[in-house]
Amino acid sequence: MNAGILLLGLAYVLSQFFRAFLAVLSEILERDIGAMPDDLAFASGLWFLTFAACQIPIGAALDSIGPRRTAGWLLLLGGGGGAAVFAMATAPLHITIAMALIGVGCAPVLMASYYIFAREYPPATFAVLASLMVGLGSLGNLVAAYPMALAAEWMGWRASLWSLAGMTAVVALGTLIVVKDPPRITDGVKGSLAELLRLRVLWPIFLLIGTSYAFAGAVRGLWIGPYLADVFATDTVTIGQASLMMGLAMVLGALAYGFADKVSPSRKWMIMAGSLMALIAGVLLAVLPAASLTLSVVLMCAIGFFGAGYPVLMAHGRSFLPAHLIGRGVTLLNLFSIGGVGVAQFASGRVYRAALPGDAPQDPYVAVFVMFSVALAVGCAAYLFSRDASD
Repeated sequence: MNAGILLLGLAYVLSQFFRAFLAVLSEILERDIGAMPDDLAFASGLWFLTFAACQIPIGAALDSIGPRRTAGWLLLLGGGGGAAVFAMATAPLHITIAMALIGVGCAPVLMASYYIFAREYPPATFAVLASLMVGLGSLGNLVAAYPMALAAEWMGWRASLWSLAGMTAVVALGTLIVVKDPPRITDGVKGSLAELLRLRVLWPIFLLIGTSYAFAGAVRGLWIGPYLADVFATDTVTIGQASLMMGLAMVLGALAYGFADKVSPSRKWMIMAGSLMALIAGVLLAVLPAASLTLSVVLMCAIGFFGAGYPVLMAHGRSFLPAHLIGRGVTLLNLFSIGGVGVAQFASGRVYRAALPGDAPQDPYVAVFVMFSVALAVGCAAYLFSRDASD
């Protein structure tokens, strides 16, 4: 790990933070600017969709101009600029615009590091390196929980966002200065999106990677806050603590998947087993949504831990990519992953709104959890048809 990779790791910490911090600000933003849960679901979904929409051009940029400029400039303009817009927000629309800009800024940072791993490190190390990067980046998920709740209480959410805008700009400028691009491929072979899509071996992986992270990412990124507040009458600090625990479970899950990939005789069935455990936890959350605060937090932590197979799913897809398609390939896989969360966030906001008013406070959230569980079940069914592969 050189200084450039560590700096991209810090950028990914910010990316993980920005996708998850809305959950602990839900009550404060509703009180200050009238942003309701479905408004935040839309803004969060737009973060993921703009992030996903950028993956195809980012893949081409990684293969052509390299990761340094691709990650550095987008993080500076989109990430830093979007955080500044958020700090000045006075209406839900401003939050939506800010989250879209931040999504653009965060879009290249993980893929820039994965591109370097795929080009400069042995294939057998990709899954472990990818998991370590996700584990490092997930520290942002933790900071977006209880520490963010405390910062919002102590210094105010606007001052917190201005601080984040400054930190993002510093990391982006450091990326432009420190990160070194791998040597360009000069064999004259140029890939295309159509060539990637002709690799049918990737299709089942697309479907699971598009649904497995959607459940954990959407719950941790948004729904954990309104759900605990409405069903169990928790305050911002308690929501921050629960979010911290779920974020920690996601960190440990990503690391566990990476090291399990080194010892498991089958990558496919290891991923399948973990995904089924996440599905079981999701179904139990839908069946027992108001049994107890402790049970709900434990089940959400289980969804976070077992739903953290993203790095190994990326390694599974990477194993089928030719060298000239690595940039486009890893970003296309990421498009399905992040795009899945974005679509799910949009859909979950509509499902939540359609279920109002319920007979009990938990009814709208049951509808949301059922939606995510059905989507994950479809992804697991598709993944049964994938081809096993190991590096």
